[in-house]
Amino acid sequence: MTKKAAVMMIDGFEESETMQITDLLRRAGVETYTYRFQEDEYVLGMQNIRVKSDKVFSEEVKDADVIVVPGGRTCAAKFIANEEFMNTLKWFNENNKLIAGMCSGTTVLEAAGVLKGKRATGYTGYEAKLTSVSEFVHEVAVYDQNVVTSQGPATPYPFAFKIMEALDIDPSEIKGRLLYKEAGGR
Repeated sequence: MTKKAAVMMIDGFEESETMQITDLLRRAGVETYTYRFQEDEYVLGMQNIRVKSDKVFSEEVKDADVIVVPGGRTCAAKFIANEEFMNTLKWFNENNKLIAGMCSGTTVLEAAGVLKGKRATGYTGYEAKLTSVSEFVHEVAVYDQNVVTSQGPATPYPFAFKIMEALDIDPSEIKGRLLYKEAGGR
């Protein structure tokens, strides 16, 4: 059965993180869609690049096997202010569905209460922001229970590979095609 991923996009999202994660998940055979919170299908990213999204955020997101919250300096506060989205994160957690957040996305997971009692990582200095975790781990990407977290802008590859592993997809073939080991990836 094909796995499904819902990757969130809101004004201020980090374009390279979002597009690399989406690309890698699609290469792994995961049916991956990007979701926006506005009518205009082009969402303004952190670097002022407008990126076309696939769909408008809706209840359909709950059909995904994983919900992904990428980073971006200003987008975390916008995600947190969106009550429907925060309730969706809580629903994913209550239903033990996979939740993934990287960089400032980890602060969104913290605000939704989904990191409580779990091992997690985050961007430099976020140890003080992710106060409900059982252990803040200084690793590039961490998977614990139903949550995958990653540090920041330089980590979309290990983050996406960790999501694949959490979805029971072996990323070895994709790593090989990307020459990931030869480039020094872990």
